[in-house]
Amino acid sequence: MANSTPPLARRMAEIAPFRVMDILARARELETQGRSIVHMEVGEPDFPTPKPICEAGIAALRKGELHYTPAPGLSELREAIAGHYRVRDGIDVAPSRIVVTTGSSGALLLALGALVNPGDQVLLADPGYPCNRNFVRLLEGEPVGVAVGPDGNYQLTPELLEQHWGSRTAAAIVASPSNPTGTIVPSAHLKAMVQLARERGGTLIVDEIYHGLVYEGEATSALTFADDVFVVNSFSKYFNMTGWRLGWLVVPERYLREVDKLAQNIFISPPAPAQFAALAAFLPETLAIAEAHRAEFKERRDYLVPALRALGFDIPHTPDGAFYVYAGCAGLTADSFAFTHDLLERAGVAIAPGIDFGANRPHEHVRFSYTKSLDVLAEGVRRIGEFLRRR
Repeated sequence: MANSTPPLARRMAEIAPFRVMDILARARELETQGRSIVHMEVGEPDFPTPKPICEAGIAALRKGELHYTPAPGLSELREAIAGHYRVRDGIDVAPSRIVVTTGSSGALLLALGALVNPGDQVLLADPGYPCNRNFVRLLEGEPVGVAVGPDGNYQLTPELLEQHWGSRTAAAIVASPSNPTGTIVPSAHLKAMVQLARERGGTLIVDEIYHGLVYEGEATSALTFADDVFVVNSFSKYFNMTGWRLGWLVVPERYLREVDKLAQNIFISPPAPAQFAALAAFLPETLAIAEAHRAEFKERRDYLVPALRALGFDIPHTPDGAFYVYAGCAGLTADSFAFTHDLLERAGVAIAPGIDFGANRPHEHVRFSYTKSLDVLAEGVRRIGEFLRRR
């Protein structure tokens, strides 16, 4: 008798789960049992969406703005994003090159879909954001993790790109500031990597979703140096619009029609109410709120990094931006995954294990997110200290 079990695509064996979401689910379960949990696991700002954005969204709903928009997004929003680049970065980006997407994940999927053939390789920093490598595999490409460490500020460098770029390499993904490390790519390195990818007949995809959330140095947009790169950005982080699911992709001119076709087929269009809401993101009053939030994130970082170091975590570099601390824990445990499990169950503190972010010594690292208030972070540090003393 034939096996009646439907087949499972082979790629699924190579697409790893996002384990921090399992930790979040368990933390919520414990909370339903009456446990107090300090959440330092997920990268979602605790600030509400700024009021002008919410009001613009509500106004759109009341007007019945609930229809499909053009696949690349509302022309008014694309123009507003172009204006933001002009004011903040001094860069002229044609609105026609801006494609509004369903979150930055949608932007990355469009870029990779336009670039990656089955068997093509894409270079990524390890540690790095896990969904990037899973998207590459979804498209039948081969994600190639390049080990990075404190000597290179946990970032790809021109030398590493030169060393690992091969005949099957189609692109490299760079994130600045990065998740999980919060580090930025120096401008000279970014410029050199753009040039190297061009010379090798490939493309650089630059994740800039944490631009605006920089506390030391400056995160330069790749668009400063070139118009043949793909740049991913988002309304989620700086503008606190996570649940609105809205991002954008700046596309090289020659790929515009292809990306438009993909967007039409995969998403049809980004969510209309979110787009109308996002028109208010670039108002002066909204930007003032976002800047106040940035200052508070810096204050949280400046508290948490020395507090974790005092507990024995190894943090070679203070993060330049974003809202994460990637901390070495080899002096505290031989298994960071078991450590995060025990910390949640016994101390009520949820953090992310290093295994989520790659294969580069993941058992020796954990990630903390400082998206909670200072008093919550202080409670988390207190609980971790007690947990370590009891072990």
